[in-house]
Amino acid sequence: MDDTEGLRPRRERAVEYFGLTPEIVAVSASMFLLGCGENLWRRFLPKYLESLGAPITAIGAFGTTEDFLDGVYQYPGGWIADRYGRRFALIAFISLAAIGYAVYWVLPSWPLAFLALALIMAWDAMASPTLFAVVGDSLPTAKRTMGFTVQSILRRIPIVIAPTIGGVAIASYGLRGGVRLGLSISIVMAAVTIAVVSRIRILVIPDAEPTTVRHVWRSFPRSLRWLLVSDVFIRTCEGLVDVFLVLYALNVIGIGSPAFGVLVAVQALTTIVVQIPAARLAVRVGKKPFVTATFLAFALFPLAVVLAHSLPWLVLAFIVGGLRELGEPARKALIVDFAAPAMRGRVVGLYYLCRSVAIAPAAFIGGLLWRVSPSFPFYVATATGLAGVVAFVVTVDE
Repeated sequence: MDDTEGLRPRRERAVEYFGLTPEIVAVSASMFLLGCGENLWRRFLPKYLESLGAPITAIGAFGTTEDFLDGVYQYPGGWIADRYGRRFALIAFISLAAIGYAVYWVLPSWPLAFLALALIMAWDAMASPTLFAVVGDSLPTAKRTMGFTVQSILRRIPIVIAPTIGGVAIASYGLRGGVRLGLSISIVMAAVTIAVVSRIRILVIPDAEPTTVRHVWRSFPRSLRWLLVSDVFIRTCEGLVDVFLVLYALNVIGIGSPAFGVLVAVQALTTIVVQIPAARLAVRVGKKPFVTATFLAFALFPLAVVLAHSLPWLVLAFIVGGLRELGEPARKALIVDFAAPAMRGRVVGLYYLCRSVAIAPAAFIGGLLWRVSPSFPFYVATATGLAGVVAFVVTVDE
């Protein structure tokens, strides 16, 4: 009994320090569970499409479609979360994603992958404003960076393990067999996740008056608009090369699928190691320095990859890739800080709608640049990212 009493204050302090309200635990667990399934196969999807006969331009178009859907789904997702509540929204989006996993499993040819993508993005894109809004609803301003950090870490723990397991499964059962095994696990994880998010209890805040997209945009303060502009540069940098990373590593440098899984794990582990110290420091010194460091890592990652010519150098490059998430919780906290409580879902949704639509052509352009030279899109991405760093530093006032 004495031991229990002694442990209780420490548990309570940990809950308070990390902002572990029941709602934060539920949404963080949902990211963890779905991540355990998706990361078994998601990074190998371009190679999977290639095995189904997709040309490089189609793979680029697939990445562009993903970015486009990531944009156009955001505002409807935020609207549903604000209108019908966080729990209803998450259950609906996870259910659609599970159907998408099943479509990928039975995929007879690569064009149908676009249909599966449209369903899966219900979780990746539509659910995003809801996950942001839960942090804003559940935590005060000073705790939001840590709240996003907890989400980020639990989302990335599966990345440390799952891609390597997925790579081993592919090596053991073949590309299609390994990917389908991962998809089967994703469907099971989706069912468990629905049970978890069913526990969320957050009341819907009604609008004081009818609110349109124009009203939501007008609620954006100046700093949030400039953050959006600089973020577009940074995510264009990412979009130019992200879908081609696995192809560059496997086809150009010549590593194997298990080794690529290890690289993804290194990247995720780097993020996990740096994010909690960064979140603590952000409370003391402000969010802007950490967002700046994040944007700089985004710009340097493509350059580090293209300069690598062996697995050890790729490991260093993916450590740089892991540093891209150093200040992501701080950036997300800035967005939520600027949003009115009744419009949190829609503010986040409109922000990401604008960002993702703006960067949608990036992957397709990257495919065209790849045809000139596989290294060319990586150099263009670095230049674009550095422009975004300058834009952020000069214009955004925390």
